Amino acid sequence: MTETLMNLRGLKCPLPALRVRKKLSELKSGDLIVAECTDPLTTIDIPNLLRQTGDTLEDKSQTDSVLVFRIRKK
Repeated sequence: MTETLMNLRGLKCPLPALRVRKKLSELKSGDLIVAECTDPLTTIDIPNLLRQTGDTLEDKSQTDSVLVFRIRKK
């Protein structure tokens, strides 16, 4: 299993979710994405994306203006 860090800081909706979707399609089952975002709308977009794909949001945290999503590929 691999862990991929995605720096999506500065990107606005819908780009962070689209890039996470693309990366998920490239990964194997069990792999992890750590997505760092600054767009507050990603708190809505990323969970909606994962409901569509069936992948798992393992953790969501925020430090200052950076939102960090830990996503496990199904």
